[in-house]
Amino acid sequence: EEAVFLRKKITLLRAFSLLIGSMVGSGIFISPKGVLKNSGSVGFSLVVWFTCGLLSMFGALCYAELGTRITKSGGHYIYILETLGPLPSFLFLWAEFFAIRPANSAVVSLAFGRYMLEPFFAPCAAPVPAVKLVSLLGYYMVLTLNSWSVTWSARLQTALSVIKLLALALIIVPGMMLLAQGHTENFQDAFDRQSLVWDKLPLAFYAGMFAYSGWFQASFVREELVRPERNIPLAVIVSVITVIVGYMLTNISYYTVLGTQDVLASPAVAVSFVQRAFKSLISVVPVLVALSCFGTMNGGIFTFSRTLFVASREGQWPPLFSMIHIRRHTPLPAVMLMFPLVTAMVCIGDIYHLMNFFSFSRWLFIGLATLGLIVHRSRHPEMRSPFKVPLFVPVSFTIICLFTVTMSFYSDPVNISIGCIMVLSGFPVYYLLIHKQMSSRCRSPFYYLTHKLQLLLEVVQQEIKTY
Repeated sequence: EEAVFLRKKITLLRAFSLLIGSMVGSGIFISPKGVLKNSGSVGFSLVVWFTCGLLSMFGALCYAELGTRITKSGGHYIYILETLGPLPSFLFLWAEFFAIRPANSAVVSLAFGRYMLEPFFAPCAAPVPAVKLVSLLGYYMVLTLNSWSVTWSARLQTALSVIKLLALALIIVPGMMLLAQGHTENFQDAFDRQSLVWDKLPLAFYAGMFAYSGWFQASFVREELVRPERNIPLAVIVSVITVIVGYMLTNISYYTVLGTQDVLASPAVAVSFVQRAFKSLISVVPVLVALSCFGTMNGGIFTFSRTLFVASREGQWPPLFSMIHIRRHTPLPAVMLMFPLVTAMVCIGDIYHLMNFFSFSRWLFIGLATLGLIVHRSRHPEMRSPFKVPLFVPVSFTIICLFTVTMSFYSDPVNISIGCIMVLSGFPVYYLLIHKQMSSRCRSPFYYLTHKLQLLLEVVQQEIKTY
C-alpha cells in the first residue's frame, strides 16, 4: 500500500549513538593487551592509544568530507567505486565479505560471549565451547532485530551507547581516585626503550585502531540520515573526541590498578581491573562490557548490510541483495547474508589472530578511500563541499595507512599474507563475473533462484531513489 524504500530514520542523536556504539565495544576491553604486548611498555602504549585516536580523527574528517561529496550509502565501497573505479571497489567488497567483516564480527561476538559468562565462572576462565555458544546466540539476536526493524535497531543502539559510556565511567572513576591518592608505581620507567620492538609497532597500531574502528559507520547509512550534510561532520567530530578522551582515561585507570604483567596475563582486562579495584561491582562490569559488545555487533550488522545493498544496486553483487522487505522496510537479504561466515569464524577463530587477519585488508582499503578523496578533489575542483578538510589531512592519513599495511608484513607475515591472498583472489572473480557480462544461458539459473528467494523472503527492489 506504500512505496518500498529505506526511510530517513537516522537523526543526529542516532548518528552519534551509532558512532559511539560502534567505536566503544570490545576494543577498549580487549585491545589494551595487544597494544601493550606489541609496544613494549606502559608509556609507549599510551602514546599508541593517543596516536590511534588522532589518526581516527583524521580519517573521520576525510570520510565526513566524502560523505558530503558523494551522496550514496555504502561507506568504503562507494567511495572507492566513485573515485578509483570498479576493480578496486570490487576487491574491497570481496575482502570485506569473505575476510574483514566476518572476522571483525567474530572478534566482537567472542568478546561478548567471554564477558557475559565471566561472572558465572570467576575466578576460573569460562569454557571455550560455552563462550562460542553464547557468542553465536548474541549475534543471532542482533541479526534478527536488524531483519525486523530499522527503528528498533536504532533505538537499541542509542540505549546501548549510554550503557557503554557508563561502563567506561565505572572503570575511569575508581582508577582516577587511586591515581589521585598517589598510586603511580605502575608508571615508573614508563618509557623503557629496551622493551620496544620496532617491527611489532604496526600490530600495536592495529590493536589500537581496532578499538577506535567505527568512526566511519555514518557513511554507510548516508541515504538514511536526516540532513546528512550537517549531521555527518557534527556527529563524527563530537563522537571521536568523546572516545579519545574516554579511551585515554580508561587506559590510565587500567595501568594505575594493574601492572604490566597483570594486563598481559589477563584474558579479560576489564574484569581483572574490577577484581582488583572495585570488588563490589565484580558481577556488574562484565555484563556492561558484554552489552557494549552487543551494541557493536548491532552497529556492524546495521551498516555492512547497506554496503551489500548498494553493491548489489551498482551491479557488483547479486540483485537479490538490493531488495527490501515489503512491510518491514529492511534490507533483509543483505542482513542475513553474513550468517554462515560469522558462524564459521566464531567456531574456529581466536581473537588475536582474527584481529591481525582482517586489519591488513581493512586499513589497506581505508587508505585507498582517503586516497580517493584526493583524486576526487583534483577531478572536480569546481565542486563546493559543505565540509572540507585541509589537504594535509587526507595525504598524511593515506600515507600512514599504506605504510602501516606495508610494515605489517614484517610483523606478522603469516596472517597478513593470508589477508593479502584473500584480496588478490578477487581478481579472477571480477574478470569472470563482473567485468565480462555472463551469457543469458548462464544468467537464467541465477534469475530463477533470485525469483524464488524473492517470493520466499517477501522482498522487492527499492521503488524510490534516495540519493
